[in-house]
Amino acid sequence: MEHTHLGRTGLVVSRLGLGTMNFGSHTSEPDSHAIMDSALDLGINFFDTADIYGRKSGPGGTEALIGRWFGHGGGRRDKVVLATKVYGKTGDWPNDRGLSARHIIKACDASLGRLGTDWIDVYQMHHVDRSTPWDEIWEAMATLVAQGKVRYVGSCNFAGWHLTAAQAVARERHLLGLVSEQCLYNLFARYVELEVVPAASALGLGVLPWSPLHGGLLSGVRRRRAEGSTVRSTGARAADDLRRGARAIAGYEKLCAELGQDPSVVALAWLLGRPGVTAPIIGPRTAEQLTASTAALTYELDDAVTARLDELFPPPGKGGPAPEAWAW
Repeated sequence: MEHTHLGRTGLVVSRLGLGTMNFGSHTSEPDSHAIMDSALDLGINFFDTADIYGRKSGPGGTEALIGRWFGHGGGRRDKVVLATKVYGKTGDWPNDRGLSARHIIKACDASLGRLGTDWIDVYQMHHVDRSTPWDEIWEAMATLVAQGKVRYVGSCNFAGWHLTAAQAVARERHLLGLVSEQCLYNLFARYVELEVVPAASALGLGVLPWSPLHGGLLSGVRRRRAEGSTVRSTGARAADDLRRGARAIAGYEKLCAELGQDPSVVALAWLLGRPGVTAPIIGPRTAEQLTASTAALTYELDDAVTARLDELFPPPGKGGPAPEAWAW
């Protein structure tokens, strides 16, 4: 397993991150525990979760599942760089969501309890909160860092200017500020190349792409449907994209067949080679899927293949960062 620093920090993380959104909802607890054990065996040390994952098994269900796995001992907690998130609705009252100081601190304590740990390595804001000033947010985060409950702070789903605004206030308060941005990024969704990735790189933030296979659309969905396999990706957000991008996906699967590579491996290898990307967050439902994903670490795409991928999945505008993507 390859490892790298998370952004400008000294924190070392694996180049693939383990996403746990399916744990406790689509993946049983025993299978989830087995996947996490396999991840450690493979050298994957970056685990990503959220306080709203696993709702079918109760509030914070996925965090509680991970906490029980930590409870098995064997140095599990010390080996893992643990990231969780705050923002989503955790109750029925007005202050049970968002990024107010009250909710951030309350949500952090609740996450720590469910996870059975004393600290969170990367505490991520799950979404920007346009109604809460950055001074208030950083006051709460600084409190948690001072108390030893949080080591680093990250963001998710921020625009480029949100990253800049957050860092400007953090700098005024003499804080480290954000260390990472987790964003939707894959061959099918390349909008972040315009401003988010350039901003993150300029600010020294690690980029953590979520949904690197776009809900399964880049994992050989057409082939599996033809074979009669169950395809989760056709049941939710990706269903519309499957219809809209049918031609591109067909061309993509044909290219992968010519290369003799699994589509999932090609999609992950492409992301791993993108500027600024630290670690795509993969969400395997089985230990076998997890192991198969690691092949992307050693598979390099040449210029000809990259050009064909650009033809199938064109970058926004003229390609590259803004403003050159749409201007001179």
